[in-house]
Amino acid sequence: MGTASSLVSPAGGVGEVIEDTYGGGGGEACEIPVEVKPKARLLRGSLRRVGASRPGGLIGASFKSTASVQELECVAEYERLKKEYEIFRVSKNNEVASMVKKEAKLDRENKRLRAELQALQKTYQKILREKESALEAKYQAMERAATFEHDRDKVKRQFKIFRETKENEIQDLLRAKRELEAKLQRLQAQGIQVFDPEESDSDDNCTDVTATGAQSEYWNGGALGSEPSMGSMMQLQQSFRGPEFAHSSIDVEGPFANINRDDWDAAVASLLQVTPLFSHSLWSNTVRCFIISTDETQPEVNIFIRNYSPKLHRMCETMGYFFQVVHFSSENERPLKDVRKWEIEKSSLVILLLHLTLPSCLLEDCEEAFLRNPEEKPRLIYHRKEDGRVSSVSVQQLIEQISYVNKAKMIDHFGGVEEGAYEIYNCVEKIIKQDILGCETTELEGKDLGTKEESTAPEEVVFGDVLWDAHDEQEQMEAFQQASNSTCELGFEKYFERLNDLVAAPAPIPPLLVSGGPGSGKSLLLSKWIQLQQKHSPNTLILYHFVGRPMSTSSESALIIKRLTLKLMQHSWLVSPLTLDPAKLLEEFPRWLEKLSARHQGSIIIIIDSIDQIQQAEKHMKWLIDPLPVNVRVIVSVNVETCPQAWRLWPTLHLDPLNSKDVKSLISAECNSANVKLTKEQEKKLERHCRSATTCNALYVTLLGKTIACVGNTGNIDETLQQCFQCQDTVSLYRLVLRSIQESLQSDKEKSLLREILCVIGVSHNGVSESELMELYPELSSAVLASLVHSLHKMCLLTYGCGLLKFQHLQAWDMVRLEYMEEGENVISAYRQKLVEYFTMQLSRDRVTWRSADELPWLFQQQGDKQKLHKCLLNLFVSQNLYKRGHFAELLSYWQLVGKDKSSMAAEYFDSLKEYEKSCEGEESMICLADLYETLGRFLKDLGLLSQAVAPLQRSLEIRETALDPDHPRVAQSLHQLAGVYVQWKKFGNAEQLYKQALEISENAYGAEHPRVARELDALATLYQKQNKYEQAEQLRKKSFKIRQKAARRKGSLCGFALLRQRALQLEELTLGKDTPDNARTLNELGVLYYLQNNLETAELFLKRSLEMRERVLGPDHPDCAQSLNNLAALYNEKKHYDKAEELYEKALDIRRRALAPDHPSLAYTVKHLAVLYKKMGKLDKAVPLYELAVEIRQKSFGPKHPSVATALVNLAVLYCQMKKQVEALPLYERALKIYEDSFGHMHPRVGETLKNLAVLSYEGGDFEKAAELYKRAMEIKEAETLLIGGKATSRHSSSGDTFSLKSALSPNIFLEHGQR
Repeated sequence: MGTASSLVSPAGGVGEVIEDTYGGGGGEACEIPVEVKPKARLLRGSLRRVGASRPGGLIGASFKSTASVQELECVAEYERLKKEYEIFRVSKNNEVASMVKKEAKLDRENKRLRAELQALQKTYQKILREKESALEAKYQAMERAATFEHDRDKVKRQFKIFRETKENEIQDLLRAKRELEAKLQRLQAQGIQVFDPEESDSDDNCTDVTATGAQSEYWNGGALGSEPSMGSMMQLQQSFRGPEFAHSSIDVEGPFANINRDDWDAAVASLLQVTPLFSHSLWSNTVRCFIISTDETQPEVNIFIRNYSPKLHRMCETMGYFFQVVHFSSENERPLKDVRKWEIEKSSLVILLLHLTLPSCLLEDCEEAFLRNPEEKPRLIYHRKEDGRVSSVSVQQLIEQISYVNKAKMIDHFGGVEEGAYEIYNCVEKIIKQDILGCETTELEGKDLGTKEESTAPEEVVFGDVLWDAHDEQEQMEAFQQASNSTCELGFEKYFERLNDLVAAPAPIPPLLVSGGPGSGKSLLLSKWIQLQQKHSPNTLILYHFVGRPMSTSSESALIIKRLTLKLMQHSWLVSPLTLDPAKLLEEFPRWLEKLSARHQGSIIIIIDSIDQIQQAEKHMKWLIDPLPVNVRVIVSVNVETCPQAWRLWPTLHLDPLNSKDVKSLISAECNSANVKLTKEQEKKLERHCRSATTCNALYVTLLGKTIACVGNTGNIDETLQQCFQCQDTVSLYRLVLRSIQESLQSDKEKSLLREILCVIGVSHNGVSESELMELYPELSSAVLASLVHSLHKMCLLTYGCGLLKFQHLQAWDMVRLEYMEEGENVISAYRQKLVEYFTMQLSRDRVTWRSADELPWLFQQQGDKQKLHKCLLNLFVSQNLYKRGHFAELLSYWQLVGKDKSSMAAEYFDSLKEYEKSCEGEESMICLADLYETLGRFLKDLGLLSQAVAPLQRSLEIRETALDPDHPRVAQSLHQLAGVYVQWKKFGNAEQLYKQALEISENAYGAEHPRVARELDALATLYQKQNKYEQAEQLRKKSFKIRQKAARRKGSLCGFALLRQRALQLEELTLGKDTPDNARTLNELGVLYYLQNNLETAELFLKRSLEMRERVLGPDHPDCAQSLNNLAALYNEKKHYDKAEELYEKALDIRRRALAPDHPSLAYTVKHLAVLYKKMGKLDKAVPLYELAVEIRQKSFGPKHPSVATALVNLAVLYCQMKKQVEALPLYERALKIYEDSFGHMHPRVGETLKNLAVLSYEGGDFEKAAELYKRAMEIKEAETLLIGGKATSRHSSSGDTFSLKSALSPNIFLEHGQR
């Protein structure tokens, strides 16, 4: 910093003090600015001013004066700095003192905070320990709660089973008591015929109970009597059951027991338990056309096979069937007599082509096909005529005989060969569509819908949105038939008794294990026992599944469980969403089984044959370990070697080796069928040979007998026996059989074809069809193939399953692998590659059938070719085929093998669809594209990818609205599927709007009573259920059920009419002869059967004949005459001839009052029928005493506290309310309510129904507060029960006997009475 000494002006005066421009006093110290430059400027400025005031400036000033100025400045500066320092020192001392005080204060605060922190840390540690303790206690409590809940459910199930068992025992005791009383009365009656009440046609098991979910029928109406509320509906349930079967000790056949006119679908279902559903004209899903021709008509045959057979093949292929033409040329007619006869037997259609002559070698085939046609299969005769030429006498005689015996279709053709072949094609196409496949009605329904596919999806209509493969179901029916084909019982009677004991044993009971070695006859035993159960216990629902070869479709656990669930749902009339996720399906099956078994009034028996062939059976069938519902029994069969260890603790029925008697009878049966006689020595050798465990099983002995019979009288039986004796097991015996078949072939070419056929079948997934074999091997003719298949089928090597050739037993499959595939995987891979090339060629021709979708991905999987499998899965039509047939689990397993998760799989499908959409042109391709988008959306919805499922479904909707019409039924389908996604997404408002649009479109397109309309109603009902709109849901469910019942009755009529007609004709033949009680009974049954067919006029004729014959033979006062009167009265009631019905019911009542005990069920029926008729006719005064009598009868039969008595009381109370006698009705309702509460509990639907009727009665009496209270209780019971209807699989509430078929509960007003068995 500069000083004043440096600022000397030469012009300044000497000793002169520079004035301080900052205002300091003269000579006194002043404060100098810190900055130098401003000070210097000021000083120079002052000096300039001084110099300017004096002449000459400071030039003359001395250095002394300059020094004095500098000293003054320093002194002043020093003083100033000293002063400032003192001030600064004082202030700093003050600050230090203050800081010391603050430091002391902060120390004190710090000590305090440290103490608080330590206290908080201790508290924190304490709280942390308490939290850990609380969490541990919570987890322990949760574990205890879970254990308690599990134990509680287990105890509930056990208690329920105990309760139901005890109630069954009580019912048995009451039944025994009534039986003893009835026997006593019979002895006292001295000749009056009174029958056992247990064998009567009592419906007490169904009048005093209701089905779960059926109670929604009873919640209608405001005032009692205005609509049939609970009481009146119950009354109708106990009303007319119509024609009875005869009172006779002869048992009526099982399928015709307990059926009625208004439950027609149940009648058909009972009939079809014995008779298969598919047409008799079909042999294993194949339309087989057998052609018989002469040399003169060979040109027509050649043209038909070359030009028109492929068209018929493609037509059947699109419907899911195979088409096979079998034709034997004239040179190989004679040597293949047995083969031709076998082909005629299994043919769907036989075509005879004639011209002028008929060779004698063809006459036997013509007689077999046309004159001996017991099943009345379609037959066609083509007769080419020429002007001026007359056919031979043999031709004319044959045509006359056929015209007289059989209704064969005739084609009389005048013209050329080409026109004749075309005429044959047109006629065959019509026969296939109408007579064989029976699809003419479907086409009529779909003719206005624009496309053919719209009318073809019957299974989807039946099961709603659940996808199912009809081929799998048909395969199971065929497996059952084939398993029961043997005519030998093999000493099964002792096993039948054990199986019957299982069904009759009180619950709980674990599954029964039927064990035995391979080929021991387990499948035969189970199938024979199933037939006996269906015959003698028609109310027992039997669900069976026969597992085939390992890794086949029949061994997939998810498909097995889904099939069993759907069969239960179908039988229970339940329409409810079913998951397709394999894991969830297996997890939910026990709850479905418990829920659906509650709806069935009889027992349910589940039979799974060869369950050990299921992959990871112990894991996927773990539901078998859980306690089963009280009315469910499970029987499974396993091989001893492969039975899971955990199952060995179950009750076991082990099949013993065949004894010598059974061995002898089985071999004798096979030999007798071929007219082969064995010597005593040969029989002894066979008996000695068949003593080891491997040579005395049923399959080995059967195969041995067939081998001996095949040699017959032409070969050396002793030599054959020596060869057989060297075979110590079934596989080696199969090898001997195969070699004998090879030796019987005439050429090396046929031997090579035999090997190819067996190997191709062996490496396939589910088998190979005959038409596929002929396409695989063009050199294979139909005659050679028929001959080979006949030999292999005859010797138990091959069999048919859904149109496919497959191995009849696992041992046959093992033998083929040992015989032809010893070289290992190379041979197997070569044959698989042949199949891959064949089905790949089909895909390249746009022939995506269920066969290519079944085989091709599986073959790629077995070969481990993930790249080709991936490419195959991205073929949209292959994946669509698999998904639409319900093979959801299989499709997922393929994608898992490729290594794709759900999201990436969805993305790849969507990209493939986008690429495919670029190539779509025209309306047909756009419709196909919309189907693909819809399939993808449904697939993603089932995967749980709801957000990704919306886009393809919306795109499908847009395409259909554009390509078709906004009101087209396919648009309704898109709306339905899109709404289903929104329901799962909880967007109920959007879903409701879409469902209503779909309902409107379906009603306009199909009519108000079509199953598709019922599906929309069910969907809306489920939606309202989720929104707690129970009243709206209930109304829609009732409407839907009525539609489905009518549709099922129509469908059942189509399926079962021919069966009932055939049975009626058989019975009609029995009535020709003398007047006997048996003939009168048969006439009564005929009347019932014609009544079931809705042929009321014919039914009336037979029932009148039955009554007249009984009056002549038994007398007019016999109880059987009362039965005929009752049946005729029910018939007249159906025809609304109420006066005639009243007269006949009164006569029947009079006879039964005099002949039967006062509490006899038949008397109760007639009382009930007549009472309801009086009520219908408005004769309420006459109805009252009958209703009162019904109450008395029930009290005598069951005791005063039985639910059946409560039902009768409610019926009487309803009648009093209709007569405006509320005072008399009130105590009856209260007494009925008390009985229901004591019998079923306070939350049973019957209690709710009675509470509602009491609420209405109180409301009409002016007691509004009580009415509101009662109605509130009723609604609580209703809402609790409605949750079960909505699809939640909860435990059953009611006990044994508390449930019966939903079809019975919701059937229309008039029920038909059945006779005693």
